[in-house]
Parts: sequence; C-alpha cells; structure tokens
Amino acid sequence: MFLSDIHTHSIASGHGTSCTITQMAKAASCKGLSLLGITDHGPSTIGAGTVSYFRSLSAAPRKRFGIQLLLGAEVNILDEQGRIDLPADVLSGLDYAIASMHIQNLRPADRQSNTLALLNVMQHPCVKVLGHIDNTQYDLDYEAVIRSAAHSQVLMEINEASLAPYGYRGDTRPNCRRILELCLQYQVPVLLSSDSHGISHIGDFTYGEAFAKDCNFPPDLILNSQIPRLLSFLMKR
Repeated sequence: MFLSDIHTHSIASGHGTSCTITQMAKAASCKGLSLLGITDHGPSTIGAGTVSYFRSLSAAPRKRFGIQLLLGAEVNILDEQGRIDLPADVLSGLDYAIASMHIQNLRPADRQSNTLALLNVMQHPCVKVLGHIDNTQYDLDYEAVIRSAAHSQVLMEINEASLAPYGYRGDTRPNCRRILELCLQYQVPVLLSSDSHGISHIGDFTYGEAFAKDCNFPPDLILNSQIPRLLSFLMKR
C-alpha cells in the first residue's frame, strides 16, 4: 500500500469534479493515505482558479482528517522558454509545483522545441515534478529530459490516468517504459500519481504500480511511501 498521492485536483481546477479540498482530504483518510497533495490547474486552464486563489492557499490548514496536506499547483508550460502561468511570488507560497504540457496552452511542436520547454521549466526552483511527459502528442528527447532532471533534482511521475483504460493520451506504455528505464539509469526517483479529479481515483495506482513491476523498476526509487524523502525533494529550493 502506498501512503501518498500528490497529483490531485479539486473543484478549483475548473473541470472534472465538484469536490472541495476538505472532501478530498476525507477521502484520502478513508483510503489510508497519510499525505495528500492538491495541485489544481493553473489559471491558463479554462475555468481554473485565479492567481488570488493560489495566493490564498498559503493560509490554508495543512492537516485535515489526520491527513497531512500539501497545497501546490499543476502549472501550465506556455512556451519553449519554460514560462508558466503563475508568478514566482505566488509559487513561493505554495509547497511545490508540477509542470505539465497541456495542448490547450502549448501546441505540440518538433522534438527540439518540446524538449527545450521541459529543460527550461526545470530551472524554476519551485517546479519539483514533471507531469505526464508520457503524452504521445509531444515528441521528446527523454534522455535529455531525465538527465537534466537528475541534475535539477526534479521528480518524474508515472501517471495513472495515462495508463488506465479511461486515459486519453494515446498508448503511453512505450513512453512510460522509456521513462522508467532512464530514471533507473540516472537514479531519478519516481512518483506514482493518480491525477484524480475529485475523490474517485485518489490513491489509486492500479495500472501504474503494475506497469512499474512489469518493468522491474526498483521499489526504492518510488517515493510514494518514503514520506520524509519525498518531502525533502519537494521542499528544496
């Protein structure tokens, strides 16, 4: 059993759920988690929270229903320079940021441009995770990305929503396999992420866990149950 899930979304993401952070924490407690991260979509996502919403999170309680809460954001990468949709002063008040490429904000380009966007965004001190880089719409130089992640101490994720039958990013398995191979080679730790919008999939890593086992990926490089080590990665600036 894994103890943390740090890529989840509440009603403030603007789609997929009407669940509040309190409801998310209660569900995480019922599922036996000890750490839950709420990472609502950045303001460039249609209907998502405004900058003021993310600014206010710094004053929110970090313990609910016995669950330790981390409050962050899944920011949108906007261009190959690695610009994102929350300002530095707001991000510095959050616990961490996941940086992701979403087609609504960053159209797929050639391999060099797509890769450059990730290399540049990892230079931001608050970006600690790259989200679903398995997306088949974005051609990437995975070795360049993960080699840089090892240097920048940025975590990779294996996204449940990418591997599950309800996924919409194409057949991500070859990309996920390549990601895990390179994470092992460069000793980059990995997170299993539910990407749950609402309570339905919180802590559900059914497909991600099975895939990692099928790839013979070592459990000691999966941080979901290594809470002190995970927090150490996230809190570094």
